[in-house]
Amino acid sequence: MKFSRRSPLRMALGSALAVLLGTAALPMAAQTADTSAYPSKPLRMIVPYPAGGGADIIGRAIAQQLGQAWNVPVIVENKPGASGITGNDLVAKSAPDGYTMLIGITAMIQTPALYAKLPYDVLKDFAPVSQIAMSSDLFVVPRDVPAKTLPEFIALAKAHPGKYSYGNYGNGTSSHMHGELLKMKAGVDLTAIPYKGAAPLVNDVLGGQLSSAFVDASSANAHLKSDKFRILAITGMRRHPALPEVPTFTEAGYSGFEANGWYGAFVAAGTPKPIVDKLSAEVRKIVASPELSARLTAMGLRPVGSTAQELADVMARDLPKWSRIVKDAKITLE
Repeated sequence: MKFSRRSPLRMALGSALAVLLGTAALPMAAQTADTSAYPSKPLRMIVPYPAGGGADIIGRAIAQQLGQAWNVPVIVENKPGASGITGNDLVAKSAPDGYTMLIGITAMIQTPALYAKLPYDVLKDFAPVSQIAMSSDLFVVPRDVPAKTLPEFIALAKAHPGKYSYGNYGNGTSSHMHGELLKMKAGVDLTAIPYKGAAPLVNDVLGGQLSSAFVDASSANAHLKSDKFRILAITGMRRHPALPEVPTFTEAGYSGFEANGWYGAFVAAGTPKPIVDKLSAEVRKIVASPELSARLTAMGLRPVGSTAQELADVMARDLPKWSRIVKDAKITLE
C-alpha cells in the first residue's frame, strides 16, 4: 500500500490556496455581472452651465444617442453657477455608480489656480470618461465698434482708457483668462463683465450691449457669419476651418493664446473601472458617429473621442499651463 508523500502542511496550504482562489473569483464574477447589467435605470447628465451654450448642446446630443444605444432615458440637468463649480461638485459628490455624468469643460482645470479652496479635488474626485472635442475662443466686437482688426481695437481702447469692456462666459473660464491675458499683453484698460454661461453672453454681443467679448466658437456657431459682430482673432494654434480669414492671436501679434479648450465626460471617482470603460467606449462610438462628428465640426469644434486615460493625461498636462496664465496675467478671484 502506497501513501502520499505530501505532508499535512502542504495539504493544508493547498486547501487554503484553493479557498482563497475561489473566494477571490467571487467578487470578479459579481463585478462582471453588475457591469453587464449597467445601465439598469435612467442616467443623469449634469451640464454645469445654462441651456443653449456649447456644453449644453453637446451634452444633449450625447444624451440622446446614449439613450438610444442603451435604451434608457438620459436626463440632462443644467446646474449653472460659480464658473461650473456648482454642477461639478454635484457630480463629485454623487454615488460612484456611473449613473450621474458630467459634461465638463476646460474651466475644471483652470479654477484650481483661481480659487484658494474648492469643494473638490479636480484630479482626485472625478473619473475621466472621454475627451469629446477641442475648442477655441473667438474675440469679437459688435458692429458699431469702429475696429476691423485686433490692432485697431487695441489702439481704440488705448485712446479711450476705461471706455471699453469685454464680456466673458464666467469667472475662471478660458474666456475670462483670455480677456485678462489680453489686457496684460496689450496694456489696455478693459472692464471685465462675467456672465453665467456663453448663451447670454452671445445674446448681449449680438444686441450691442458689450464693447467686446471672448466667446467660444461652439456657442457662437450659429452667428459666425452674422453682420451684427466682427471676429477679430481666434485662440489656439490654427485658424478656424469655417473662418479661414480670421487670424490667430499669434498671427495678430500676441502670444500666449495657443492653448485649446476642451469638452469632456466624467463620472464620480470610485466608479468601478469596468463601468467607466463601458461608458467611455460608448461615448467614443457616439463622437465618431457621422451624425455627432458632423455636428461638432459644424460647431467649430474638433471631434476627439479619447479614452479615459487620454483625458486624464490631458488634464494633468494642461493644468500647469493654465496656472501659468493665471500667474502671468495676475488673475485673482474672491
